[in-house]
Amino acid sequence: MNPQQWKIFQNFKSDLKNQCQSWACYSKELIPLQKSSSVKDTPDYPIETPVVYNTALDELTQQSEIKLIVIGDNPGKNEQLSINQKYLVGQAGKIAEGYFKKNPELEIDFRKNVIILNKTPVHSAKTKHLISIDKELKAGNSPAQNLIEESQRWMAKKTAALHQDLIAASDENSFIPELWLVGYTELKKNGIFIPYRDELKTAYTKTQAITTDSLALTDELAKTSTAWQKVFVYQHFSMNCFSKDVKNHQAANPAQTLKQTLESLGQIHKEEIFY
Repeated sequence: MNPQQWKIFQNFKSDLKNQCQSWACYSKELIPLQKSSSVKDTPDYPIETPVVYNTALDELTQQSEIKLIVIGDNPGKNEQLSINQKYLVGQAGKIAEGYFKKNPELEIDFRKNVIILNKTPVHSAKTKHLISIDKELKAGNSPAQNLIEESQRWMAKKTAALHQDLIAASDENSFIPELWLVGYTELKKNGIFIPYRDELKTAYTKTQAITTDSLALTDELAKTSTAWQKVFVYQHFSMNCFSKDVKNHQAANPAQTLKQTLESLGQIHKEEIFY
């Protein structure tokens, strides 16, 4: 990262850490719901960090070459353990790390060239458990009532700003990072991550809508912006969904390089989710 990009990243990281600490004040309300939501289909496990800041961000340095911003779902069992407190370190993360190692032509080290974030830092054993946690919170009458939605909107807005600012601050010696939104099932109609999806698109399109109130025209303007063109959507790394999807797309388009395959597939899923 050049000096300006490093400052942008440092400010983002500080804001995220402070915000996670603020949301952690709801831990007493979250822990019982996180436990009860998982009891039917998950072996008992200790809940140590109800709201997880990704400490792997603290390991990145100004010398880190950031090529990707990867957005997962939310912290799972391994991610919330006190010894970890890092995103995508469970099975899905290992699959992701292995994928880039098996494809060196992408020139990406998943642990060194990637900023890994989530759609919300609120923990659940499985993503689907967030739905019941959200319902229980909304049924209550506390400041945490809208936490799941508010945390998504905050993350989407801040992540979009980080991505756009890093691109704007890039020079001939720095990379223009892509943003990969992985795990799109819950981004579809009635999914738990609809607030993230909508806020993310708004964060990219609002800067394009300076002279018009037309949503259609705003969409067209957004599609031509450098930052929005670098946003792609993929299936999740878990259960090898990502790699299987890429493999199938490669088989249907044998003339494409892997990089071209990833771009076209990511654009196809982006159209499915955002338009």
